[in-house]
Amino acid sequence: MTLVVTERRQASFVYLEAGLAQRKPSLVLLHGMLGEPSNWDHTLLALAQAGYHALAPLLPMYDMPLKAANVPSLVAFMHRFVSALHLSPVIFVGNSLGGQLALLYTLTYPDQVVALVLTGSSGIEEVELGTSTFRRYDRAYIRERAALTFYDPGLVTDALIDRILAIIHDRQKALRLIRLARSAQSETVADRLDQLKQPVLLVWGKNDRITPPEVAQRFAQMLPQATLHFIDRCGHAPMIEQPEAFNAVLLAFLQRLATVSFNGRSRSAETDTTSPNLLFFRTASTT
Repeated sequence: MTLVVTERRQASFVYLEAGLAQRKPSLVLLHGMLGEPSNWDHTLLALAQAGYHALAPLLPMYDMPLKAANVPSLVAFMHRFVSALHLSPVIFVGNSLGGQLALLYTLTYPDQVVALVLTGSSGIEEVELGTSTFRRYDRAYIRERAALTFYDPGLVTDALIDRILAIIHDRQKALRLIRLARSAQSETVADRLDQLKQPVLLVWGKNDRITPPEVAQRFAQMLPQATLHFIDRCGHAPMIEQPEAFNAVLLAFLQRLATVSFNGRSRSAETDTTSPNLLFFRTASTT
């Protein structure tokens, strides 16, 4: 089995990709606010090793026009991404704000989505972090807020704090995050979840302090076809904090979907036993 890591330019999208594009449906992995595609590194490789095709786009949270820094603009970006790369139908895997975006996309384009995997998703209720997070520059405060993300405080590294500070020290980026945070709070989906007919896997950290376990239980009650799985000793980002456990639950869910018909054609639960070449590369914007 070979692993290829490369960087290339394509249209106006920046994304990580793993696996063989011929394998459908593709999985699109969406990071949260202050997140990045590399949050999904472990999951991308696990999916590729299992024979799936997965992509993790960089959401343009810092590059949108200020007036367009909102959740609907990100959903529109996702639609351009899926359309430009001819990915439909897809399976969305979303963390935090990425989960909320996946839900809104599915409500808008239900025929383009096969299934959803949500982890620590926003959209119905979450701890109010406050826009002051993007206004205060002291290191101790940022470390305290970042610590809410994880069960293990050791994951709040100096490098992570440096990255967050670099973002909020940039006034234009901070303003966009403030507008985006306010938009996310207004674009709730609780009253529309019963419209979703797709299978939904909820993978939640049992120690999530941003979207606590009760939020996962509410999602499970409101979604018509939801399965809920908790991961012990895990906070708001299971794919980072407990990647092996997260990937195991995700792959089991995908196996259960394997006999579902995609585009009118039945898929066998059996997969190719040959070892595929794994593609794992970063593409960069040409603009």
